[in-house]
Amino acid sequence: MTTEAIRIPGPDLKTEEMILNLGPQHPSTHGVLRVILKLDGEVITSAEPDVGYLHRGTEKLAENRTYPQMLVISDRWDYLSAMSNNLVWCLATEKLLQIVPPPRADYLRVIMVELNRIASHLVFFGTYGIDIGAYTPFLYAFREREKILDLFEEVSGARMTYNYIRIGGVMADLPADWIGKCRSFLEWMKPRFEEYDILLTGNPIFQDRTKGVGILPKEKAIDYGITGPNLRGSGVNFDLRKEEPYCSFDKFKFEVPVGQNGDCWDRYWVRIQEMKESVKIVEQALDGLPEGECNAKVPRILRPPMGEAYSQIEAPRGALGIYVISDGNDRPYRVHVRAPSFINLTILQEILVGRMVSDVIAILGSIDIVLGEVDR
Repeated sequence: MTTEAIRIPGPDLKTEEMILNLGPQHPSTHGVLRVILKLDGEVITSAEPDVGYLHRGTEKLAENRTYPQMLVISDRWDYLSAMSNNLVWCLATEKLLQIVPPPRADYLRVIMVELNRIASHLVFFGTYGIDIGAYTPFLYAFREREKILDLFEEVSGARMTYNYIRIGGVMADLPADWIGKCRSFLEWMKPRFEEYDILLTGNPIFQDRTKGVGILPKEKAIDYGITGPNLRGSGVNFDLRKEEPYCSFDKFKFEVPVGQNGDCWDRYWVRIQEMKESVKIVEQALDGLPEGECNAKVPRILRPPMGEAYSQIEAPRGALGIYVISDGNDRPYRVHVRAPSFINLTILQEILVGRMVSDVIAILGSIDIVLGEVDR
C-alpha cells in the first residue's frame, strides 16, 4: 500500500475575490433588483445595487398625458401605497392651479393615506418575517391587510391601485356605513400588535438576525438623504407630517417613533410603532370629520399657468416628492419624482460591506424597498 504526501498550504497559496450576483431573479430581492456582491470568503467587500430591470419611464409618460390622466400612472410607482402617490401628485397640481380642497377632503385624504400606511407596513412585517425564515407572520399580516383593502374597495372600487384621491378633493364621499366598518377595523387592529410581538418582535432568533446587523449611523443616513422609517430608525426625529404639515396633519396628535442604534431591528421596530400611531390618527380624523363638500370647484380642462411646483409627503417609505413644470398647456412640461425607495437603496453599498452573505437578505429587507418606485 502506498501513501501520498499531504500537501500543506504554504505562502504560495493564493485566493481570489469572488463576484456573486444576488438577483435579479431572486425571491428575497423584493422585485427585479440585482446586487453585485464581491466576496472574500463569506465576507462582503463591495456591494453595488444594479437597478433598471423594471424601468417604465413614467416621468416621460407624464409629458404626454393630462394632469388627471397622470393619476392612474402614479398609482403604480409604489403599488403598496398608491393612496400616497395619488396624494402627492394632487398636491403638486393643486399648487400650480392654486386650488384649495375643502376641509372634509383633507380629512378623507388623511384617513386613506394612514390606512394605506398600515397596509404597507403590514406587507413589510409579513415579508420581512419570510426573509428571516418565519412564515406565520405573513399570514397574520395579510389577514389584517385584507380588511383594509375591503374598506378601500368600498370607496374606490379597487384593492391596489385606487385613483381615489383626485385633484381638488376625492373621487366620492364615504358610503353610508363605511365609518362604522372603519372603526370596527381599528378596534380589531389594536390587539393584533401584541400578537406580532409574540410571533416576531420578541422572537430570540429574529432578534439575533437583526440586532446589531446593518447599522446605519445617523450622520451617514443624513448624508445619503435617507428618509422615512430608515432615517428614524437611526435616531433622527424627522417626519414631514410634523415638519411640513399637509392635509391638516397639524390638527392630529401622534408620536414619531425613533430608534437608537440604526440596525435592522430598529428599522423594523419603528414601522411597527408607526402602525399604532396611524390607528390613532385615523380615529381622530373620523371623530373630527367635517361636514360639507369633499371636492373643490375644478375647471373641466386643467391648464395651469406657466410655473413650477414641488410638493412632498411622508409616504410609508419616506419623503415622496413631485416636481412639476407647467408651460401653460393641459399636460406637464416636465415631471420628476423624488422616490424614497430609490434613494434609500443607495445605502446598501455602505452597510453591506463587512457583513456576511447570510446578513444580506436581513439588511435588504429592513430597507423595505418597492422596485416599482425605484425604477419608475
